[in-house]
This record gives sequence, C-alpha cells and structure tokens, in this order.
Amino acid sequence: QVQVVQSGGGLVQPGGSMRLSCVGSGFDIEYVDMNWYRQAPGKERELVAYLGRFSLGTTYTDSVAGRFTISRDTAKNTAYLEMTEMRPEDTAVYYCKPTGILGDYWSQGTQVTVSA
Repeated sequence: QVQVVQSGGGLVQPGGSMRLSCVGSGFDIEYVDMNWYRQAPGKERELVAYLGRFSLGTTYTDSVAGRFTISRDTAKNTAYLEMTEMRPEDTAVYYCKPTGILGDYWSQGTQVTVSA
C-alpha cells in the first residue's frame, strides 16, 4: 500500500529556514519523481519543486529558485524540501507527491507560516 507521510512545518520568521520531510512507503523513492506543491489561501495549488527519478534533475518555480532545495535520501526513502531566506509570501500548506507510479498519492499537507 502506497503512503506518503509528511513532517515539518510551523511558524518561521522572515529570513528564516525550515525543512520539510516526506517519507514514502509501498514504493521506492529512487524510482519515482518527487514533487513539492503548496497552496496559499485563495490561490490554486502550485508546483514548487521537482526532483526527477534517479536524480536526473531538479526544477523550481521562479519565486523559490535559489532559496529552496529539493533532495532525497534513498536509504531513508525520504524526500526533503529545504527552505531558506523565507518570505511571508511562502506562507501556504505544503504537500509532497510522488509521480510516475500508478495512482494519485498526496501527503497530508502541513501549514508553513512565515511571519514576524
């Protein structure tokens, strides 16, 4: 059974850093593409970061490029989103999602709030 369980999130001050984790079960994280999405209040869900299978490459939405880093630890079957230089506009519910496997699976989502 495929499951995706997320941890991390909470309140951080502008300019601060935070790491989100996403543990997969029922699939091998090395053989799938991993994605981090976010949804701010009143806005559509947007793709923030992408990591290709076998670490074939990464892409980021323009607003986070240079500040966020997506990675994976295959030994822990876990994907990460490292967020630095955070801004109030990064405030959203964040989700991770594996793609390239049968089915549509999302993590439960966690709130990230950037505020002084």
